[in-house]
Amino acid sequence: MPHIFASPTSVVLPLETQAILDNLLTGVLVVDAELLVHFVNAAAKQLLSLSPRRLQHGALHLHDTDLALDISLDLARIRHCISTEQSFTDSEVQLAIKGQPRWVEVTVTPLAGDPGLALVEVHLVDQQKKISQELQQRTQQQVARELVRGLAHEIKNPLGGLRGAAQLLERELERDRADLKEFTQLIIAQADRLSSLVDRLLGPQRLGLRQTDNVHSVLERVRQLVALELPPQIMLARDYDPSIPEFEMEAEQIEQALLNIVRNAAQALSEDTRELSDEPARIVLKTRIAYQILLQGKLYRQAAEIRIIDNGPGILELLRETLFYPMVTGRQGGTGLGLSLAQDIIQQHNGRIETLSRPGHTEFIIYLPLRD
Repeated sequence: MPHIFASPTSVVLPLETQAILDNLLTGVLVVDAELLVHFVNAAAKQLLSLSPRRLQHGALHLHDTDLALDISLDLARIRHCISTEQSFTDSEVQLAIKGQPRWVEVTVTPLAGDPGLALVEVHLVDQQKKISQELQQRTQQQVARELVRGLAHEIKNPLGGLRGAAQLLERELERDRADLKEFTQLIIAQADRLSSLVDRLLGPQRLGLRQTDNVHSVLERVRQLVALELPPQIMLARDYDPSIPEFEMEAEQIEQALLNIVRNAAQALSEDTRELSDEPARIVLKTRIAYQILLQGKLYRQAAEIRIIDNGPGILELLRETLFYPMVTGRQGGTGLGLSLAQDIIQQHNGRIETLSRPGHTEFIIYLPLRD
């Protein structure tokens, strides 16, 4: 089957050139200034999940929504490259194909001898990027966590003295000025509240006893708790893979981590101020098995993949790099502790949390190892 797409201005590449490009492991596309694709090699078809039926359909555009393709690269840069005949490389491009996030390096080069066309090379750097990103996140979070925990200990020590002094004062007031007791009660209550907040800042120091459990039982408990809190306009759906085997976990901690993420999604939907669309607000709890996945530097044959998906406004761009840091929140009145604690718990289970977000679609993807 030829790789040329029907259009009035289609350019036919020599068969020898097509054969060479088809044998490359790097994905290659030839596009024009209107982002019409004239050629796709075998590696690009596999990477972009382009079916033969889709290719035979006719003209194919990079901005075609039928591709189920979401790319962080500004496609206007390709037009600029063609018009100025200056190539560029972007090694920080996130590509989501049918909801699956991938990291790629994109190089765009004007095609010599064919004005108005450019060669787009797409090289998958998923594994290297994820390893680098995971190491960077763990280092940054460790520093932030140690800083916050040190500060929390410094706060907690004088809080104990403050509460003790308020209790002694209350005993004296009971004899002479019982009418002032409400003020000492206020001091004690606020000291207890701050102490509770500090305990949450310190987070789980280590996991309890791990036992074999079913991840769907944990998700069902989370679903039942959240369903009681959800406003009626938000739907809560399930899409479970029953083939996921039981595995060792500290079930209460995993439940807390998932509950924090699901509640975040519910709050984002409740506070969504965008114009209402035809699609109702919803949260989806989805499970699958991921194969041959690298978690914290170790390769696992299988991992449980838990996706918490919502169609809310998305994560603010300025929060995406620091989303799991303690005390970071985009919600008025939020403590910024829920996602940080969830990250701690998942990491202590040798797992990983990834995010994929754009307006109208946000996913938290949790991986928990099943087998080495």
